[in-house]
Amino acid sequence: MFIDETTIEVKAGNGGNGCFAYLREKYRPKGGPSGGSGGKGGSIFLQASHHLRTLQDLQYHRHYKADSGQGGKGGNKDGKNAPDITVLVPLGTVVHDAESGDIMFDALDEKDIFCAAKGGKGGRGNAALKTRINPLPDHAEKGKEGQQRRLRLVLKVLADVGLVGRPNAGKSTFLSRVSSARPKVADYPFTTTQPYLGIVRCGDYRSFVMADIPGLIEGSHLGKGLGIRFLKHIERTRVLAVLVPADSPDPEAEAKLLLDELSAYSPLLTRKPVLFILSKSDLVPEGTPPSLPAGWCAMSAVLGDGVDAIVWKLTRMIDEQSPGDDGVAEIS
Repeated sequence: MFIDETTIEVKAGNGGNGCFAYLREKYRPKGGPSGGSGGKGGSIFLQASHHLRTLQDLQYHRHYKADSGQGGKGGNKDGKNAPDITVLVPLGTVVHDAESGDIMFDALDEKDIFCAAKGGKGGRGNAALKTRINPLPDHAEKGKEGQQRRLRLVLKVLADVGLVGRPNAGKSTFLSRVSSARPKVADYPFTTTQPYLGIVRCGDYRSFVMADIPGLIEGSHLGKGLGIRFLKHIERTRVLAVLVPADSPDPEAEAKLLLDELSAYSPLLTRKPVLFILSKSDLVPEGTPPSLPAGWCAMSAVLGDGVDAIVWKLTRMIDEQSPGDDGVAEIS
C-alpha cells in the first residue's frame, strides 16, 4: 500500500527530579547536601532513510513516547538519562507542524536528522544547588517537561525525471522498458494508481531516477481523476517528460492541456525543462511516419523504437540543470 501522508504525535520524556538529601553517616550527624540530579528525558529524532518507500509504517504507528529520566538519589547519585528514540522516514519526507502548518524538516539526505521533540532537562539535586552563599539549600529542582508535538508528514518522491501524461499514454510501459520498475500495464485508463520509481541507466556509468505518476485529466488540479493527489511527487523533479500518444487528434493541444493542469496546481512546475514525446508510435500505420510537432521526439516503448535516443536526451537535459534550477516550457 502506498501511503504518502500521515500524522504522528511525539512526546519526549520528562527530566528526572533532583533529590533532596543530606549526608547521614556515623560521626557526621550534620553532613552536607548529598541529593543527586535527575537524568535527562529521552528525545525523539526523525532521520531520513533510503530503506523506506512510503509512510505506511508510520501510518500504523502514530504515537511515539520516550521514557523519562531517572530521579536523583541520595549519596550524590545522579539519575540515568533516558535513551533517545530515532524514527526513520523515507527520503523526500516533508515534516510540518500540524497546528501551524510550518515546515520543520525536509528529509533530503540520509545524513539529515531532526529533533522532533526534545527531552526535558533533569532537575538539580540539592548537592548541585550548594553555593558559598547558600551551603545548605533547602530544596531540589523538579525535572523539566519534555516537548510534545503533533506532526504532519508528507512524502514527495525524489526523482530526476517525472513522467506526465493522460491515462493510458504509455508512461508505465516506457518506465518498465528503461528500468527494472514493474508498474501495472494494461489497456485501460488509470492502470497506475500510485507513483513508481525506476533507475534508468544510460551507458556504463550514468543513471537517473524516473517517476511515473497516475495520469492527468482535465480538472485534475480540482480533484478529478487521481492526478491531484500525486502531483506533489513531481514537484522535486528536475526535468518533465510529457507523453502524448500518437493517436491523439491534436498532440500540441493535449500537451498544452497537461501543462495547464500542472500550472493550475503549481506554476513552478511549468518552469521546469520539458521534453515532449509522441508515444505509441507503433499505432501509426506502417510506412506512415508520425507527424511530429517541432522539437518533439517519437518512440514506441513496446517495440523499443526511439527509446534509447530519448533516454540520452533526458540525460543531457538533467546534466544541464543544477540542483534547484528551473527551466521554462511554453506551448504556443
